Amino acid sequence: MGLPAFTPVQGDLDTVGVNAFLAIVAILGVSASGPLMAGASAPALAIGFWRNALGTVAVAPFAASNAPRELSGLGRGGWRTTVFAGLMLAAHFGTWCTALKMTSVAAATAMVSMQVVFVVVIDRMRGVAAPRAVVGGIGLAIVGVLVITGVDFTLSTRALTGDLLALVGGLTAALYLMAGSRVRERVSTTSYTVACYGICAAALGVACLVGQVEMVDFSSRTWLAILAVTVCAQLLGHSVLNHLLAVMSPGLIALLLLLEVPGAALLAGIFLDQTPPVGVYLGLALILAGLVAVVLRRPQSNVVLAE
Repeated sequence: MGLPAFTPVQGDLDTVGVNAFLAIVAILGVSASGPLMAGASAPALAIGFWRNALGTVAVAPFAASNAPRELSGLGRGGWRTTVFAGLMLAAHFGTWCTALKMTSVAAATAMVSMQVVFVVVIDRMRGVAAPRAVVGGIGLAIVGVLVITGVDFTLSTRALTGDLLALVGGLTAALYLMAGSRVRERVSTTSYTVACYGICAAALGVACLVGQVEMVDFSSRTWLAILAVTVCAQLLGHSVLNHLLAVMSPGLIALLLLLEVPGAALLAGIFLDQTPPVGVYLGLALILAGLVAVVLRRPQSNVVLAE
């Protein structure tokens, strides 16, 4: 299988250039998410809550015309799946945001990107066979995980715990992705996104209240970072990639999303002065190489960009 196709709406170079520029903006947007959350002086659960609450507000106007009709037609089974997806998204943000506070952005982003591997493994448990090249890619990615966790184990148990939490974040992201793919066959992306963001924000808000986590008493700089996460990840990142799905194949979008791993590591090095040991970068490279093999060789599937 070759590289996924890039099919412009119009074959002129201007259109290609605009789409390429939008792709660069989108990757920079999603790559900034991890460093911004790691650098924000706020509890991890509160960051997750505000990112999704503000994301709901940002997307709601675009879903207002269709969401009530589409969501009301989901039925009990559809709503159960949607609620499950929203709760998995909350677990994803809760674990990943916490991981970003405990280990390096490079390690946390590489670990959470293993969601692609978890999707394949869950599919295999359900009887869906994976091509041999995909199994090889998974093996290479797992070696990368072992390299990073081994390096972090020598640094501190806190860093190792952060790595494991990021892996849980990848697993819950995979469960969210797989549940969401069913619902999105029946509703638009914006309607599904508003529902999931809302459920996710509500769950994280309850968790903050139960855990007596500070939610509002932050500095202006922290609030700016939280707003920047919403703008960069949601509006400039995933929303732009959703737009590009009309002119690029899902496989190519999935490959572009993998660039978040080195992008986040680079931005964390520049703005947070994070310089993990060389072994972490080696593990990151192995994970990235394995995930590229998985994305290229597994059957084409929908790309979920609701984060």
